[in-house]
Formats: sequence, C-alpha cells, structure tokens
Amino acid sequence: MLKQHLLDLFRYTDVANRKQLGAIQQLPKPDEAVKLFSHLITAQDKWMNRITKEKDDALLTWFGPVFPIGELEQRWKSSVGQWIALVESKSDVEVEQDVHFARQSDGRPMTVKFRDLALHLNYHAIHHRGQIATLIRVQGLQPPHVDYILSAIRET
Repeated sequence: MLKQHLLDLFRYTDVANRKQLGAIQQLPKPDEAVKLFSHLITAQDKWMNRITKEKDDALLTWFGPVFPIGELEQRWKSSVGQWIALVESKSDVEVEQDVHFARQSDGRPMTVKFRDLALHLNYHAIHHRGQIATLIRVQGLQPPHVDYILSAIRET
C-alpha cells in the first residue's frame, strides 16, 4: 500500500511540475525559476546516485548545473522516470529498507529509509513549486493550479 502511495505521489509531482514548467517557459525573465527547476532535477539525480552509486557522490551537486530552459522537460522526464521505475521495482518490504550513503561534508556514514527519501523528494518539489509560483506571479502570470487535492478528487 505504501509503495502505491509513493507511486501516486511521484506521478502527481510529475504532472504538477510539467504544468509549472509550461508557465516557466512563458516567463519574460525565467532565469530564477529555471535555476529552481534545475535544482529539483539535480537533487533527485543526486539521491538516485546515492542509491545506485554509479558515480562519485562528490561529483554531483545539489545546485547546478542550471540547465537550458529547452532541456528542462526532457531532463525532468528522465529524472522522475528513473524514480518511478525504481519505486515500481520495489516490493512493499523493500520500500521500508534503509539506504546507506556517506555525508558529503565529512564522509560520515548515514542511513535513511527509502520511503522517507521518496517522500522527501516529493515534498521538496512542493516547496520549490511554491517558490516558482511566486516568481510566476511577480512577473504578471497566473501559475497553474497544481494542488494535490485536484489530483485526488473524483466524481461519485
């Protein structure tokens, strides 16, 4: 059941972020929003690497690179797609297992439950969507409606 919830959250985050990306692409001054959206991608990719250990963790940063606006959609699709595939591959027991990594600042061993990491990535996206929505409003545009409840309400 938790696995399905995590999948639902990643799919919601995907739809919400794509809607917001459409608004970012219409901004007269998109640089700050592009920076934040790029950060969502790099943060997801860094956490994925902490699981897969494909690269030296120190080579991946939380902020940077800032991707060209024309690359954001494809990079987002790839990043979130990897997370959805990973969650789909896990059993309900595996989503409760620990992820081990070294803290970047001092190499100290750290542990976090996979479920908490997956929840964090979704909450992190909500946080930055709020910041981006403010940037959109300041530039005179209406941010898209991306509240979670809109994805959960059904007609009866």
